[in-house]
Amino acid sequence: MLRNPVMGEFMGTFIMMVLGNGVVAACVLKRTKAEGSGWLAITTGWAFAVLCGIFAGNLFGSPDAFLNPAIAIAFAIKLGDFSHVVPFVAAEVAGAFLGAVSVWLFYLPHWAVTESQDDKRGSFCTGPAIRSFGSNFFCEIFATFVLVLVVGAIGSKLVLSAGPAPGVSPFLVGCLVWSVGLSLGATTGYAINPARDFGPRLAHALLPIAGKGYSDWSYAWIPVAGPIIGASLAAFVLRALGA
Repeated sequence: MLRNPVMGEFMGTFIMMVLGNGVVAACVLKRTKAEGSGWLAITTGWAFAVLCGIFAGNLFGSPDAFLNPAIAIAFAIKLGDFSHVVPFVAAEVAGAFLGAVSVWLFYLPHWAVTESQDDKRGSFCTGPAIRSFGSNFFCEIFATFVLVLVVGAIGSKLVLSAGPAPGVSPFLVGCLVWSVGLSLGATTGYAINPARDFGPRLAHALLPIAGKGYSDWSYAWIPVAGPIIGASLAAFVLRALGA
């Protein structure tokens, strides 16, 4: 079947990564029409990417459209139901991987004319502005804690007694991701999503990208473990509040 929750997580994450990594590639790769557009363009593009990913996830059968293993784990903790975690996480990583491959193909001529290995890798996965593993780890934990806490608030009847109006939540989550990116994203590139980082990093390692350099696996545990810890902490808070 084309329409089921696992397919929804796969397709939603795929669309999110095509548009999210796509805006990064547009801004940092050489000789694109958006070259040098900067952080505001990237954070805005990522906010819209999440919005579009959620709608795609809904279309293909995932009513929650987590698109993020950290959020899937958080809501499993909150609800006490872990039955969907493994298939959802697998689908999200696969969708993120395929999305990254698609961005590579879309911008194919531009990799060879871009000299910076950091910019090429940054079009796939995250990296810190200042490399300090302790600080970087804290930033990913804290940013994801904020993300999941507010996602929980958006859908909580403690905030709106009847919940948000149908169809509004994706727009609010997009605004939230935009805010997190603008305020908390500049230190590590705000992975806040293990699949968003691991799937594209794996694609970077495997694809024949011209002059790509290394995939920085020594850093890769931070955008995986940090978001999971931050999301889990937020889940315990939401559960304690009865949100």
